[in-house]
Amino acid sequence: MTDPQAPHEDAVDVVFPLGGQTLPRDHAQALQLALCAQFPWLSAEALAGVHSVKLIPGAGDPALLSRRARLLLRVGAHRAEELMAVTGVDLDVNGHRLRLSAPHLRELQPHSTLYAYKVASESGDEVALMAALELELAALGVGGERVCGKRQPMVVSGGALDTFSLMLHALPPAQSLRLQQYGLGPHRLLGCGIFVPHKSAAAV
Repeated sequence: MTDPQAPHEDAVDVVFPLGGQTLPRDHAQALQLALCAQFPWLSAEALAGVHSVKLIPGAGDPALLSRRARLLLRVGAHRAEELMAVTGVDLDVNGHRLRLSAPHLRELQPHSTLYAYKVASESGDEVALMAALELELAALGVGGERVCGKRQPMVVSGGALDTFSLMLHALPPAQSLRLQQYGLGPHRLLGCGIFVPHKSAAAV
């Protein structure tokens, strides 16, 4: 999580349409490496995060990439202009080719219900994770109701990284924007701790 006491800067999402055929189902680390090779500043960007790429459901690996697939990068606003100039860039994600087309900008919106598909857990224990997150949320001044979802292990550097989905609802607008900007926990470039609006708490 970024230090909420640091100088304030708005975060935004830069949305790239994706061209390509397939991606490994567990591709987060390979995508992080490809993006950091293309944008070397990304690993040092305090607010940077890589949203999970939505794949066509199924059991096969690699997974098919939807024709409407998008790559969303959450970055500090000062990086948006640089990314908006990017088009026609090819990424090699562990042997799978992705092409980034002309992006558009999406500002964060203050929805009362937010959802993170993955929040990293040090131990894989839900109780310990929620206790740690309570401290982070208190530091951010974020309240709301919490609903922890299912455990979802990821493969990172040949080992397992435990994550859980997490929903917060009944958030006031300022708290909603703060949580989206700073996120929770580590591994934002692996898609962890990044919150997006959701319609209801039923998703968890």
